[in-house]
Amino acid sequence: MKNKAVLELADVKAIAAAAEAEALKNQWAVTIAIVDDGGHLLWLQRLDGAPAISSHIAPAKAHTSALGRRESKGYEDIINGGRYAFLSVPEIKGVLEGGVPILKDGHCIGAVGVSGVKSTEDAQIAKAGIAALGL
Repeated sequence: MKNKAVLELADVKAIAAAAEAEALKNQWAVTIAIVDDGGHLLWLQRLDGAPAISSHIAPAKAHTSALGRRESKGYEDIINGGRYAFLSVPEIKGVLEGGVPILKDGHCIGAVGVSGVKSTEDAQIAKAGIAALGL
């Protein structure tokens, strides 16, 4: 049997603080979602001025990234490449860039999803949050 790390509340708070700092540094109004490895919501933070819809999109990106154990951008690329049937995959909801898995020792232990600005900027914020863990 293998052992796997899990996110604790202190980890989630560190990710959220670093992601928020990155967003504020760039004056980006976003929603930040953090999920566990099963895509279950652990944290949702909507910054002042973030669009209301972003509070639905960010968790969906994080959920998709955690379940797929890859960045949500990969799914966006598949669909944009013409494989439209991929839209029918169950449980895959956030197929836009901005969902990033949290990987430790080869295991996905969660994911961060961000929504509110350009998708590349959403991913930048998510990655800045994850970097706070020093993995």
